[in-house]
Amino acid sequence: MSEINWLNLLSGTDVRGTAVESEINEIDLTDDAVRGIGYSFAEWLAKKKDKNISDLKIGVGHDSRISAEKIKKSLFRGITARGSHVYNTGMASTPAMFMSTILDGHKYDGAIMITASHLPYDRNGFKFFTNIGGLEKEEVKTILNTASKSEEDIISIDDSGQDSSLISEIDLISDYALHIKNTIREKLNPEVDKQKPLAGYNIIVDAGNGAGGFFADKILKDLGADISGSQFLEPDGRFPNHIPNPEDKTAVKSITNAVKQNNADLGIIFDTDVDRAAVVDSSGRAINRNRLIALASVLVLENNPGAAIVTDSVTSVGLRKFIEDKLGGVHHRFKRGYKNVINEAKRLEAEGVTVPLAIETSGHAAFKENYFLDDGAYMVAKVLIKLANLKAENGGCIGDLISDLEEAEISNEYRMAIKLDNFKSYGTNILENLKTHVEVKDNWELAPNNYQGVRVNCGGKDWFLLRQSLHDPVLVLNVECDSKDDLNSILEELKEFLSQYEHLCIKLLD
Repeated sequence: MSEINWLNLLSGTDVRGTAVESEINEIDLTDDAVRGIGYSFAEWLAKKKDKNISDLKIGVGHDSRISAEKIKKSLFRGITARGSHVYNTGMASTPAMFMSTILDGHKYDGAIMITASHLPYDRNGFKFFTNIGGLEKEEVKTILNTASKSEEDIISIDDSGQDSSLISEIDLISDYALHIKNTIREKLNPEVDKQKPLAGYNIIVDAGNGAGGFFADKILKDLGADISGSQFLEPDGRFPNHIPNPEDKTAVKSITNAVKQNNADLGIIFDTDVDRAAVVDSSGRAINRNRLIALASVLVLENNPGAAIVTDSVTSVGLRKFIEDKLGGVHHRFKRGYKNVINEAKRLEAEGVTVPLAIETSGHAAFKENYFLDDGAYMVAKVLIKLANLKAENGGCIGDLISDLEEAEISNEYRMAIKLDNFKSYGTNILENLKTHVEVKDNWELAPNNYQGVRVNCGGKDWFLLRQSLHDPVLVLNVECDSKDDLNSILEELKEFLSQYEHLCIKLLD
């Protein structure tokens, strides 16, 4: 076995790597690497749970990626080599894998989801769970370091020696779907038909050929909805129609067109592993990013007046006004990264602050009532409850709930590479100097209570945020404004300031 650079597989709180060879990429998520991760996860989990490793029950599921079956077999071999029992869920969603540690009839000690979210088809990876949530970065790093120390043992694992009695086939996704349906039925108004609350509704699901197709047949259809206009429900790991990503413009256009063509009441789009979602209202208006946060805030603040909503750093000025002035909540803007947002919500809760929702603009929405789990299907369930209850009240469109949200005309992102090995210190220096620059500039002011990068209010709804990428040697600039003149004014000022840094590529600002 060639030496594996284990820590290169670490991506935030996940493992990510190339699983399908191409002309430009070699496989680094090799059979040996995958076996090692399964082998070491079992060891880590036994210590975490204070159990004998041979008594462990570990759920394993995957999305639609073409490398999933091959990876799954190697992962099983690594886990069973330790004597732990594997529960093979087959096709599943990431939230369902977490729920496999919670749901009656399952309650596994830990779970692994084989996924690389919305990344290209040749990528794959793992997300890890116990019943208290997803693993933190340092915990995943410990697993990879343990694998590194165990390479000789991993090499000696013989695939032909696997004990098949340690592997059980289960239907997790049906039990998870029942959990979602029960959640919907329990929260409907008394006058709504609990068995068929969506009867008379035409609802379209676009799964993007990922793992979310179950939502149409196992949930919506059973609740009475007409799902005949749904598209791309069949799993296909090459994603032939569009990237399964609720932020992707092509994907959003596809579901929007489908809603309009079918005169649907609602459109739903999931990412590959269903931990993110967005919706489209009956007018064909996409509700994602700031709009989705606004809608989710409506759904939680009506029962939690004055509570805080934790978001990431790139949310808009209009969203803050909507949450605080329209809804009476508190907008707590934190760092990028869904795990950062969720952990900040948990921290505030521990300090006595009520936080019913942690949500990132990418579509990761985590409700306190649902274990602070970022779950696209649960997010959509909340929308469906409101949709059914609206009909029982005075009718109306889901989009009407956020009609007062002020939105900027232009919302752009620019990524500027730092061409240095010590890019972090270089980027930090740029950001510190930018603060000084802003303090002496007329009509610009540093945004208060900012936790990431340098955020500047430029008047009205205009603002920009310059921050370092969480993982890459890149400075990221997000700008929102109301006109091209405003955009050009902001960019010209920033180009003049940034041009003094020779190792920063600012060509994208031209």
